Amino acid sequence: RRFPARPGIPQRGRRRGRGPANEINEVPFFDIQLPYELALKIFQYLGRTELGRCAQVSRTWKVLAEDEVLWYRLCQQEGYLPDASISDCSCWKLALQDCRAKECALRTNWKNRIGAVSQLQYELGKVLCDVHSCDGVVIAGYTSGDVRLWDTRTWDYTAPILEPVHGSADPGPQPHVSFVRINSSLAVAAYEDGTVNVWSLMIGREPIHHYQHNQRIQALALGLEGAVIATASGFQVKVESPDDRGYWQTIAEFEIQKLVNFLHLVPDVVGSPVTIAAAEDMVYLLKAEESSKVLHSVYGLPVTCLDVSPSEAAFGVKGFGWLLNETNKILLYNLETGQCLTKLGSSLGDFTCVNLQNSPPWMLVTGNKDRRVRVYDLRRSKSLCSLYAHHLGVSAVQMDDWKIVSGGEEGLVCVWDQRMGTKLWEMHARHPVRHIWFNTHSLITANIPDEKNPRGASIMDDDLTAHRRHRGIIYAYEFSVDQLARESVLPICRSSYDEVTGYNYNIGLAVPYDNILVT
Repeated sequence: RRFPARPGIPQRGRRRGRGPANEINEVPFFDIQLPYELALKIFQYLGRTELGRCAQVSRTWKVLAEDEVLWYRLCQQEGYLPDASISDCSCWKLALQDCRAKECALRTNWKNRIGAVSQLQYELGKVLCDVHSCDGVVIAGYTSGDVRLWDTRTWDYTAPILEPVHGSADPGPQPHVSFVRINSSLAVAAYEDGTVNVWSLMIGREPIHHYQHNQRIQALALGLEGAVIATASGFQVKVESPDDRGYWQTIAEFEIQKLVNFLHLVPDVVGSPVTIAAAEDMVYLLKAEESSKVLHSVYGLPVTCLDVSPSEAAFGVKGFGWLLNETNKILLYNLETGQCLTKLGSSLGDFTCVNLQNSPPWMLVTGNKDRRVRVYDLRRSKSLCSLYAHHLGVSAVQMDDWKIVSGGEEGLVCVWDQRMGTKLWEMHARHPVRHIWFNTHSLITANIPDEKNPRGASIMDDDLTAHRRHRGIIYAYEFSVDQLARESVLPICRSSYDEVTGYNYNIGLAVPYDNILVT
């Protein structure tokens, strides 16, 4: 229905996407009358708190402060529902409130370790060799030569085993898997005999591409998006990518002076792919159709870790020690200019891991052999916090705007509150933590053994259940508050109880015997 006209305020037709009271042309601003659209532009500079206060001024201002355009823009600015359009929701103020309530509950779940935890195991694979993940999809390679996928977004435990080209019919044992990588469309595995297999996640189990190196592969990189693969074997770095017709080809080959330790493809590059390779004490910038460029080189100071963002590269450099005033540092280079932007840290221990790509803007997190996790502000080149994290050194680390997740050589996974500098909780498993990945609602960790052929562990084909302690383990944690729990877990783990908790960890666990009736 139409509201009665107010004196001095002419009426007009109802606007689409606004409430029934929003039928005014002019809005009183102190001693003047402003057109509605102009008043709306002024209100677009206000936040949630200011709009709430303005809604209490008058009925006209309340209509303006609750305009759907304003709350839709606030939703977009705060990162909620980025793919939605303004017509997808009838009340964007309530939508924003719901999103913020879910985020608050999710953060509480993270801090108190409330959720579900599952083990991703594949007994037939024998010993775990390498793990990688992308958006909740996990890929794992084993000493049996098998490559296995899990989709933790749907808890699909019947995911296929990716078939190799050489096939199970070949005589003799299959080569171990050296490296695995995955993105939104491809999965890649490199084997000890120099073989590289590429699978499409959209097509099926059979590889879509296969190529061979003459020597053992030392490093493997896969682009975050698209289909670009880089491998390093011996003194050669090869970059593979399909052409416009889908035929794979070698688009670049580089000969470098030393053996590659770390290899990364620069994300979000327009045109020819750019590869960053760390080879002992040298860091190369490799671009197709151009000669290799030395980004950094100091004789006798080897690179101990490497990570890249679209515009920068960060790597740890081992120093000579306090005697020569050359301690271990993190160097940050600009990839466009090739200049060193800043030097971070001064530690006696080697920097073992660095995460630049997944860190918040202008921040970087590192792990060190001195057992500490450090967060740096790149604008001030100073450490924001230093956490005594692990007894045998830090092996993997990642952070977001409020928390840090670190893994250690002793097998401990720790979750920290970054602002308070306190440990929230920890979980322990045998073997070093070699992979950590998390988003807003889930966490994936992998404990990978250093010894692939443990002495005294006769893991034979006819004794697949023996020596479980030698295999390694992958954990998947789910903290989401809006997951359909009863549909997202295995039937054997579904419980009929309303409240299920796991001893003092407050993890929602279920027992397969809940529905057994005693007769």
